[in-house]
Amino acid sequence: MIILDSLDRQLIALLRADGRAPVSRLATALKVSRATVQARLDRLLQSGAILGFTVRAEEQGGREGVRAITMIEVAGASTSAVIRALRGLREITALHTTNGAWDLVAEIHAESLSDLDRILRELRTVNGVLNSETSILLRSVQ
Repeated sequence: MIILDSLDRQLIALLRADGRAPVSRLATALKVSRATVQARLDRLLQSGAILGFTVRAEEQGGREGVRAITMIEVAGASTSAVIRALRGLREITALHTTNGAWDLVAEIHAESLSDLDRILRELRTVNGVLNSETSILLRSVQ
């Protein structure tokens, strides 16, 4: 397990805001050399602290469709493997660890109810997922 220092955490925060930021821009923002940023990126990727880079795109026509929250129970020490597998489902827009009866909470955006049904079937087949409970979000209130 890698121990992240302040520079690592700042680098990860910048990458969360813009995963395509050039190394030179990251170096300028962090006030370190490009070589330092590249070495840190290589180390974070090799250690698994950064699992990869992704693109979050707005759906054509806005964020319509079906949104849901799924609570997930994970078997034993398989949380990291389950997280890696769930990150492969593009419809999961956010994934959170939590305490209590559930181990993970997934935010899902599906195109339709049948699409949500497919996603939930895929989620439940992930090795290490013991149980899940899903709530469909009907509307947001202020």
